[in-house]
Amino acid sequence: MKEVNYVTSGTCSRMIHVELDDNNIVQNVQFVGGCHGNTQGISALVKGQKAEDIIQRVRGIKCGARPTSCPDQLSFALEQAIQQ
Repeated sequence: MKEVNYVTSGTCSRMIHVELDDNNIVQNVQFVGGCHGNTQGISALVKGQKAEDIIQRVRGIKCGARPTSCPDQLSFALEQAIQQ
């Protein structure tokens, strides 16, 4: 099992806790802060998915005028977890 606590930047969420199995399948994602309903939804949608696929889908998503978003930050958290 790979686990990472990723400190976000540029979003309302402050941290993302990610757990991947040895095949890089998402077992759990928890956001600290952010829009609770949206972050719960993201967490539910990515569970059981390959981290690499999620990264490709959400990398570069912006939140309004911000250059990043919670999904974009999740891609960086997943990338960090894969590298462990």
